[in-house]
Amino acid sequence: MYSSHRCFYFLCVVLAAAQPVHAADASKPVSFINDIAPILKEKCFGCHGAKNPKGKLDMTRYANLRKGGTKEDPIIPGNPEDSYLITVLTATDKKRMPPKESGAPLPSQQIELIERWIQQGAPLDAGIKPDADLLRELRLRWTPPPPPAAYPYPVTVTALAFTPDSKKIVVSGHHELTIWDIFRDKLEKRIYTRARRAMAMVFLPDGKLAVAGGRPGEEGDVRLYDLNGGTDRRNVRPTEVVVLDGVHDKRVMVKQLLDADDEVLCLALSADGKKLASGGCDRLVHVWDLSGGYDHIKELPPIENHADWVFGIAFTPDGKRLATASRDKTAKLWDIDAKESILTFPNHQNPVYGVAIKADGTVGYSVGEDNQLRAWTAAAEGKQIRASGGHGRVILKLVAHPKQPLLATCSADQTVRLWNADNGSLVRTLSGHHDYVYAVAISPDGNLIASGAFDGEVRIWKIKDGSLVKAFNASPGLKTVQK
Repeated sequence: MYSSHRCFYFLCVVLAAAQPVHAADASKPVSFINDIAPILKEKCFGCHGAKNPKGKLDMTRYANLRKGGTKEDPIIPGNPEDSYLITVLTATDKKRMPPKESGAPLPSQQIELIERWIQQGAPLDAGIKPDADLLRELRLRWTPPPPPAAYPYPVTVTALAFTPDSKKIVVSGHHELTIWDIFRDKLEKRIYTRARRAMAMVFLPDGKLAVAGGRPGEEGDVRLYDLNGGTDRRNVRPTEVVVLDGVHDKRVMVKQLLDADDEVLCLALSADGKKLASGGCDRLVHVWDLSGGYDHIKELPPIENHADWVFGIAFTPDGKRLATASRDKTAKLWDIDAKESILTFPNHQNPVYGVAIKADGTVGYSVGEDNQLRAWTAAAEGKQIRASGGHGRVILKLVAHPKQPLLATCSADQTVRLWNADNGSLVRTLSGHHDYVYAVAISPDGNLIASGAFDGEVRIWKIKDGSLVKAFNASPGLKTVQK
């Protein structure tokens, strides 16, 4: 996710599912959507996607594949030997696809499967339209794996959220959310999710949890969960960990607000609880009006102006504007109704990962890969007020205290810092992590701050004096020494 430091995909690679093995029975019908499309997605969509496809060949729709781009139809039904698709897949010179710079050639088993499909007439499965988006069709057919009963490796903490009573904390996992009792250091619930990882979480006024995330490069979503809904799928005793199905049980996963082609990275809730906003890898800012209840949620027209991923988002106090942070090296302030950028703050000159707005709406704050906490006027030209240094490496998240003029940041330098929002001075440095700190959250009552790291550790401190309340690894079943 962040180009300058370690990738989040550590555990995802370890636990990723293998490509399916297909039988060699030549008489067995080959399914385009189940057998061929997954190969094209893995090996071809990177260069032949819907946006700027090489050779004008878009392979993400069956109809476009058969058009052939700058060449004729690359498939001759019933005749794989003379089909251009097979010619380039089996070539040994520079015509080979995928090209050498993109990786190894297709395995012979996959080429044989495509040949069989063409020999059988290159049919499209019944019920799928020729112009259907294959990425979406594949998503609809994909089944998420259950998280491991016990983690063999630490799972990176990418998002945290205190429960409304400030007594528990929800932590991201691998295809799950985990809920921990802070003061008893106890895992209470595991909620299975479709998303491989949660990137942002925020509780709504009625106690439902909005979660943004997805699978990197595969899909993204925003979903609403009732953490007290559903039935324990194992029917265990009350003293044991409760496991809920947030994939299929609609009493747990009560609403899906967004289905995107890549991860959703950030969420924000307006002060009055009536608007929810998200940003992500598609560069779009989505806003929902929640005032009519879950059965009448209204999605407003998306806002698009950033040139790259949107990492951070925050409402102004009146709920009429949004601040955003992007990999395009800018922070922006938006008018929601007009869908227009009011100002652009460019001073980071590096990717910007987090953004916040002062309680009176007059000042914007942003952090990023330049290691600086910058303050700027949230009006007119967005002039910089000051830059506060102290972190030794990239700052990954920024959150504002709900009741005091305090800001909290977390960093790749393995620390969490508290700042005076009025003058930019450092209030306190919270140390103890041994890895990059990716997530930070402040409790609703304003008394606690929590952070989560690459190595799975969660640490919780008192804001008043910086004393440590708890530290534990949020990877269920991981054999590690608790601190």
